[in-house]
Amino acid sequence: MGSGDDSLVGKFWKPARPRRKRRQTRRNRWRSRVKWYGLPVFGLIIGTWATLRFSLLAPEPPVNPDDLCDIFREHTVWYDYASNSQARWGTPIATQMAFVYYESSFRSHAQPPRTLLWGFIPWTRPTTAYGYAQALDPAWREYLAANGDGLFTVRTDMEYALDFVGWYNQLTHRQLGIPFHNPRQLYLAYHEGRGGFARKTFTRKPAVTALASRVQNRAFQYDNQLKSCEQEFQCWRWYQFWPFCS
Repeated sequence: MGSGDDSLVGKFWKPARPRRKRRQTRRNRWRSRVKWYGLPVFGLIIGTWATLRFSLLAPEPPVNPDDLCDIFREHTVWYDYASNSQARWGTPIATQMAFVYYESSFRSHAQPPRTLLWGFIPWTRPTTAYGYAQALDPAWREYLAANGDGLFTVRTDMEYALDFVGWYNQLTHRQLGIPFHNPRQLYLAYHEGRGGFARKTFTRKPAVTALASRVQNRAFQYDNQLKSCEQEFQCWRWYQFWPFCS
């Protein structure tokens, strides 16, 4: 009888697996799940973050775009971006902001309106201009190649838009000899391209030359305004204090 009972026990009873082995099984199970589901979930998180960061949470255009002091009071970090671009490339802060005023009206995702097919069907856009600085695709690719193709270096971020304006004007200054204190000619080269400026294509475009004059007037106006308030933005952080931030 004893031998018969032993055979039944051996058939239906198995000893519990050691605790270490059970833990290893759970780890393997989770690794398998992460392998199959982790990458898509991670991509979804990154995509959601990027959408919020660069689209839904993009700053609104300033309430009073005619006053540079009010612009920087509303978006104080924009002063830092413009100041950094000036220190790096040479274009004055007021000129940078005048460019953005006329290029995009401070709208982060600005694009040229679509053309109409047969007069009523929305069709292609006339150019690839995009973002605060209305940088064209070829010029933006050149900028990225020269300054590092960062994952989050985008035309809809004011930091990179102002840096792009400064970088482009620095090349214009170096290649064409246009001084940084001449916003009108800098803008003509920006709008027409340096090759177009050299060929004087703007002479056949009275609307463009008139726009360049408005950019210059805006830049001079912004510069006068900034002189009265710039120290506010040089000393706005808790660790910055006069005279070390003047």
